[in-house]
Amino acid sequence: MRHFNVVILGAGGVGKSALTVRFVQDVFVETYDPTIEEAYRRVLDIDGVKTSLEVLDTAGAEQFTALKELYIKSGQGFVLVFSLTQEASLRELDNIRHQIHRVKGMDSGVPIVVVGTKLDLSAEREVARSTIQSLVSLWKIPFYETSAKRDWHINDVFEDLVRQMLVHYPEERPPKKASRPRKPCIVM
Repeated sequence: MRHFNVVILGAGGVGKSALTVRFVQDVFVETYDPTIEEAYRRVLDIDGVKTSLEVLDTAGAEQFTALKELYIKSGQGFVLVFSLTQEASLRELDNIRHQIHRVKGMDSGVPIVVVGTKLDLSAEREVARSTIQSLVSLWKIPFYETSAKRDWHINDVFEDLVRQMLVHYPEERPPKKASRPRKPCIVM
C-alpha cells in the first residue's frame, strides 16, 4: 500500500474542514469551528493502486502562518481551497502556492489541486469561472468546484491529487542484489 501526506491549505472560513470531513467521514459539518490542526486518514483504491492518505486540515487564520511552513515540508500533495463566495480567498492562493514551491524547492511539478468550495451557494457567488480558469491555466494546476454540503465533486479532488502523487513519487523498489558468479561445488 502506498502512503501519502496531503495538506489542506487556504484562508480562514473557506470550507477546508467541511471539504475534509466530507471526504474522510462522508458527513457535512454545518457549524464553523476554527481549526488549528486536525489529521484524518482514509484508504483509497485509485486505478488499482491501494493508497492510504493522511489528510491534514490546517488553520486558515493568520496567527498560525508559522505552522504552515512545517505542514508544507511534510506534505506530498496539496489541496488549495478558496470560497466561490469570497473573491479575496482566491487571491490568497497565489501566496500559498509560491510558499509551497519555495519550501519544496521546486518551480513546478508539486502535486496540487485548486478547489473552489460552496458551489451550492450560487446566489452568493463572487468568483467567475473564467477568472479561475485563466488563473489555473497560468499555474498549470487542475481545478474543481465543490460543495461539501451537497457532496459535489469531493472525491474527484482527492482522486486527481492521488494520481498526481503516484506519478510524482514513484514507488521505490528495493535494489536487486548483485549476482556473483557461482563457483562449482566440489565434493571430496
